[in-house]
Amino acid sequence: MPSIAIVGAGPGMGLAIARTFGSRGFDVALVARNPDKLADLTGRLDAEGMSAAAFPADVLDHEALTRAVEDAATRFGGIDVLEYSPAGSLASAPLTAPSATAPSDVRWAMDLLLHGAIAATRAVLPAMREAGAGTLLYTNGAGSIDPVPMLGNLNAAQAALRNWVLGLHKELAGTGVKAAHVAIGAWVGPDGPPGVPAAPAEDIAPLYWDLHTRRDDVERVFTV
Repeated sequence: MPSIAIVGAGPGMGLAIARTFGSRGFDVALVARNPDKLADLTGRLDAEGMSAAAFPADVLDHEALTRAVEDAATRFGGIDVLEYSPAGSLASAPLTAPSATAPSDVRWAMDLLLHGAIAATRAVLPAMREAGAGTLLYTNGAGSIDPVPMLGNLNAAQAALRNWVLGLHKELAGTGVKAAHVAIGAWVGPDGPPGVPAAPAEDIAPLYWDLHTRRDDVERVFTV
C-alpha cells in the first residue's frame, strides 16, 4: 500500500488530508507533538477502516522530526507522499507588522515553517529520488503570496517557504518526484475570529489529492 506522512497533524487539516488519502488506500503516518492527540486521531481513522499510526515529535526539534519521519518510513515500507502543515503551532505566536519586526520575530517562524519543512523533506527525498516517484506537499497561508501587514513576521517566513518549494519543484522536474505548495486564504474550521472568512477542512483537503495526481501543477490557492 502507498503511504502518506502528515507532519503537524491535527483535528483540522491534518485529519481531513488523512481521510482523503486513507480512503483511497493509503497508510497514514501522523506526526505531531502531542501523543494523546495523535492517539485520538489514529483511533478515529482506525474506526473508519483506515490504516494509521502515530509518530510523536515536535517539529521545532528537527532531529526528533527526522527520526519520526524515518520511523514512519520503516513502519510502512517507505513514504510516498509527505505533507507538511505545522499551522497549529502558530495559534499563540507573536505577530508583528513589517516595520516593527526584529530579526528575532522572524526567527521562530522560519524555524517552524522553512527549517522544519527542510528537515522533514530531507528524511524522505533520497528514497523518493531513488524510486523515481514521490510527492511533497506543503501547507501555507495565502499571506505567502499576498502579505497582510499585521502578519509581517509570519508572512516573511511563509514567503520563504513558498519560494523554497517552488524552487524545489523546478529542481525535481523530470525525476518523478514532485513538490507543490498549498496557500490557504481562509480560517480553517468554525471557530475563527469575527469577520474572517472560514472554510471546513473537508472543503480544502481535495486540493491535496489533485496536486498529488496532477503532476504538472505546482500550486493551489484556496479562498472563499
